Amino acid sequence: MTTDSNWRAKFSNFVRNDVPESSSSYERSANALSRLISNPHTFGVHWNDIQNNPEKFFLAHELLAKRSPELGPGFWIRFTVHFNLFAGTVVALGSKEHFETLEEASKRGEIGCFALTEKYAGVNSGLVVETTAEYDEKTREFVFQTSSDGAKKNWISQGLVADWAVIVARLNMYGKDMGPHAFLCRVREEGTKEVKRGIVFGDMGRKTIGNDLDNAWIQFDGFRCGRGCLLNRYADVRESDGAYARKGGDVNQMSAIGQRLFTGRIAVAKAALTFCEEVFKHTKKYSDAKLCAMRGSNKTLSHVPQLKALYEESEKRLKDVDRFVTFCKKRLSRVLKVRETPSVELQTAIAVCKIRAVETAIELTFRLKQEVGSYALMDEASFKNSDFLQCCKFAEGDSRILSQKLARDAFSGFLKQNSARSIREASICESIRRQIQKYKEDRDGKYNKIDAWDSCWEDVYALADAICDRVMRENDFEGDDNGKDESSNFTKSTPSLVSRL
Repeated sequence: MTTDSNWRAKFSNFVRNDVPESSSSYERSANALSRLISNPHTFGVHWNDIQNNPEKFFLAHELLAKRSPELGPGFWIRFTVHFNLFAGTVVALGSKEHFETLEEASKRGEIGCFALTEKYAGVNSGLVVETTAEYDEKTREFVFQTSSDGAKKNWISQGLVADWAVIVARLNMYGKDMGPHAFLCRVREEGTKEVKRGIVFGDMGRKTIGNDLDNAWIQFDGFRCGRGCLLNRYADVRESDGAYARKGGDVNQMSAIGQRLFTGRIAVAKAALTFCEEVFKHTKKYSDAKLCAMRGSNKTLSHVPQLKALYEESEKRLKDVDRFVTFCKKRLSRVLKVRETPSVELQTAIAVCKIRAVETAIELTFRLKQEVGSYALMDEASFKNSDFLQCCKFAEGDSRILSQKLARDAFSGFLKQNSARSIREASICESIRRQIQKYKEDRDGKYNKIDAWDSCWEDVYALADAICDRVMRENDFEGDDNGKDESSNFTKSTPSLVSRL
């Protein structure tokens, strides 16, 4: 059984007794993660759960999220960075040798980070990669270089304590840019923990929340790592002749690296919902007992009409979004077990999961805070770590950027096929088309496409909202888990349904 009670008891015991308070130092928090990593039989989680037991992988994130109103986001992020972004990327892109390296590192309790985001990229995390890895044919090593200030790795969670890193860099071979690739590299010496030559780590500084998690900037200046560090499931540098060779078909490396964002988005969506549910549960317990003067037959705070209505609304809305997240999680779990790529339909649905779950949780939590008076300021209340939801908003792809992508894809399809997936989407797409046309005419055809798109920003987000509504509405996420291929459960994006108005 994939999520047996024995495993849950082990991990829940760790969450209850071993996860430090949010006021703890990041070193203490890292030590707790190290114990978790090195004791899979004691605490029940293993780096390969993301493939062998994705149900357990997701449930572990959920169990940690239940304590997030109390503990804040620090340890939850630390956990998902190691098990999803770091180890998950190795599982998805690595080979047997990398798995063996990861297993030995885990036995020693060594921690990994994920060095993707760069300073210039900002919230467009992963869309811009300027760090380079030049292959030195003589030494059979990759030489990593930060090409500019904007290419510094930025906001790298647990970078100040990590022993290992998955580094995303542009591979240069014989003067040719081969595009972004992922490399598994030891960044601190075993035992001494001294930083490897050619790497500089810096502290991003104190935050308003989650200071039990270290966040680092990283700069490379001639850091070297052997040929075998390249995660080579889809591309390799041959040992025999030093030539670059693609493997496993024509797979885009950046798309392959981005696979971890899908698991992360599901985990983040569920964490946001769980946080919100826990806040409502704890707050309702308080308001059920809080007596109010000048009331009728129902004297508790919970029966004040606006608060009562909010409790009822939140129960329904959270349940609806949670059902959709659970549906997508089941379909993605099937894909993970066979190391395949999610269909376009599932990728879209996962983006919708992330957007809707996080935005719903933020809205409802904020509204609840406005209805319970001074209690919201008390340390005993569950609102003090509400910025956990802010972390969810920008984690694994900022919600605004995801919305932009949904809208761009839909608008591109509208222009090419002269149709859209719903009447509402067709109407908004036509409005955007007319606004861009007017923008172009007003400038005699001399215009920047991004500026023209930005001029329609309100309709762009309205289009994304319409897509989210349609995706949640049209997919049968109440169906049973019958083992069919995940793509059969999604309404296909083609053919288009509604012609241009």
